Amino acid sequence: MYKKATILGAAIFALAIPLAGSPASGAPTHDRDMPTPPDKIVIDVVTVNGTGCPQGTAAVAVSPDNTAFTVTYSAYTAQVGVGSNPTDFRKNCQINLDVHVPQGFTYGIAQADYRGFAHLEKGATALERARYYFQGNSPTSFIDHTFKGGMNDDWQVTDKTEVGAIVYKPCGEYRNFNINTQLRVDAGTSDPKKTTSFITMDSVDGAINTTYHFSWKKC
Repeated sequence: MYKKATILGAAIFALAIPLAGSPASGAPTHDRDMPTPPDKIVIDVVTVNGTGCPQGTAAVAVSPDNTAFTVTYSAYTAQVGVGSNPTDFRKNCQINLDVHVPQGFTYGIAQADYRGFAHLEKGATALERARYYFQGNSPTSFIDHTFKGGMNDDWQVTDKTEVGAIVYKPCGEYRNFNINTQLRVDAGTSDPKKTTSFITMDSVDGAINTTYHFSWKKC
């Protein structure tokens, strides 16, 4: 059995850069020196669905300074080959969050960094896929990152959103935040009867932490 390294996964949503010109009436305004909201942020997990996050294996916590929240996974691995079930090649997780934002503020996302560990036999490939969106908005396109065997190492990828494409939660509207991720493994030309290939966002030694940093704007 291959030893999985202890890994921390982070999806970091960086501070957004303001667009040029004055915002339209009712649109959020941004101040680079604006402090984070003084009131406590509360995040309720509405639903957690997916083969990569069975019940009790994903949790959400908010940082004390209101700058981030963390999703913790403890069972998120896709694999093929010896010891695998036919459906193990693909794992997914969709988390629906109710983010209670302090009055007068809203938030958006600009960047996501993901980390994990993969063991891929020569000829095998793997995929990490992610998208995130506010309820009622059209989902963003999936952003894919692929990996090729042979590989037995940590991996890290970054998704970036152009400044003009950053989506903010509409001020004053109730919309949940959705995080949708997938992991896939394809045996390719490797021999799944003799080998095992996997990609993971969890660890045998501990859980994976996915941290989302808020980009605040005033409404």
